[in-house]
Amino acid sequence: MGLLDAILGRSKPVRPDLDRLFGLPAAAITLQAGAGFAPTGSGSVCFAGVEGAAFTRIRDDVRELLDADTGRGGTPVEFTRDAYGYTWLLSRHPADDTAALVNDLHAVNTLLQDAGFGPHLLCSVVGFHDTAAQRVLALVYLYKRGTFYPFAPLPGAAEKRDNALELQIRSLLADDVPIEEDLGRWFPLWGAPGITSPEEDGGQG
Repeated sequence: MGLLDAILGRSKPVRPDLDRLFGLPAAAITLQAGAGFAPTGSGSVCFAGVEGAAFTRIRDDVRELLDADTGRGGTPVEFTRDAYGYTWLLSRHPADDTAALVNDLHAVNTLLQDAGFGPHLLCSVVGFHDTAAQRVLALVYLYKRGTFYPFAPLPGAAEKRDNALELQIRSLLADDVPIEEDLGRWFPLWGAPGITSPEEDGGQG
């Protein structure tokens, strides 16, 4: 089963509630206070199956929407396509402005949803790091499920994750965001844009 099939799931998905993304700034405060993870300022949106003229229109609309902030110190958004054919839109903001980053992610999801591309949306990702322990962490929002889960790849390891840390973060954030209860849906997002340290990702600090 591919990533797209797994994320879409076999059961009827819940109606997406994009406003749940606005719980991320509070979750960021909890993460920093309770586990030592600070925001990197990077986040991304993943979608699939959009090609040709439709993709060009989406790319232009998103850039017009978000790049308007570059005159006030923002960074232009970036589009990449991974080895599985999924498209990632990466947005960066100063590390201490999680709210602005979340606004970007919410705006992109809303734009795609309103344009009829909701079925193509997969997930949104916000990156965190613990520089003292040299660890990275991501909070992943599953569009079709309306839930979040932590993803903690082990630094320097070949596609291995810190399951104990992920379970710790699940408990820590239980009051901040809705956590995905089905651990089988905690999909690994190896190499996803936004899941790096600021130095590796080129983000602002």
